[in-house]
Amino acid sequence: MNWSCFVNPAAHRAAPTALAVVGALLLVYTIWGTTYLAIRFALEGYAPMYFPAIRYIAAGAILYAVLRLRGARNPGPRQWLNAAVMGFLMLGVGNGGVVLAERSVGSGLAATAVATVPLWAGIFAGIWGNWPRRMQWAGMAIGFCGIAALGIGSGFSGNPVGALMLLAASVCWSLGSVWGRHMDLPHGFMSSAAQMLAGGVELLAASALRGEHWTLHATPRAEAAVLYLIVFGSLVGYSAFMYLVQNVSPALASSYAYVNPVIAVIVGVLLGGESIGGTEYLAIAMVVAGVALIVYFNRAPPPPPRPAQTLEKAAS
Repeated sequence: MNWSCFVNPAAHRAAPTALAVVGALLLVYTIWGTTYLAIRFALEGYAPMYFPAIRYIAAGAILYAVLRLRGARNPGPRQWLNAAVMGFLMLGVGNGGVVLAERSVGSGLAATAVATVPLWAGIFAGIWGNWPRRMQWAGMAIGFCGIAALGIGSGFSGNPVGALMLLAASVCWSLGSVWGRHMDLPHGFMSSAAQMLAGGVELLAASALRGEHWTLHATPRAEAAVLYLIVFGSLVGYSAFMYLVQNVSPALASSYAYVNPVIAVIVGVLLGGESIGGTEYLAIAMVVAGVALIVYFNRAPPPPPRPAQTLEKAAS
């Protein structure tokens, strides 16, 4: 397969402002930490592939219409193709895998398993020439030990299929988040709109292939959960994340993955009636520690001293 057809080597983006980056991070950190419980509530009334399809088609259509009314350009054919690839990796397999897994795995543990995203993002970033540093490899090892510890606890025991779905979701989401920096995608928020539209259509096709029942009206809690996912999880959260993907390093863009589990576990225990034991707490701590190492040592090394500075040091 010729991957170069999706790449835009001439792509150039303006430098982001610190305030915009911090704002986007806070949105992704807080909002996406709550979406895992919202997914569990939505599963009470909707089929697992159907409601994510409606979520992304609705959010993508709203954002696309608003942007077009404001004069944004329609994506070109190659940009639509790239958006479809991103939609498949990040929304189809990435989010769809999490939804399927949450039928048998608690929302807090699902968020913790997805915390391996920065680990995979580091590997994929290396494929594009930015390999992790030594301490980042140590963080990967600690993170994977944490995921193994999750398998020992009650959260994943007896649910190997759910664990595999979360693994596939994390790998595909990470690949999309790194690869997207090198793709010819629409400018700004139109990229989010195109990806959500394409990914939503792909999820709807998957729902049809699975023979799911397309329910339009379910329990009030399930309906409220889907509405929350459309407005906050997609329109706000996914757009903020795509801004990060296009403007900051993969490690920083994926750093939400070690904040979300803490929020998801707290929300799941307080509002969802979930519970976790000592093994799960240990596993969560290991995953968070491993990913924190990766993000902390993502800092670029200081630039080499200029010739003048070198001469000054030699003279002293």
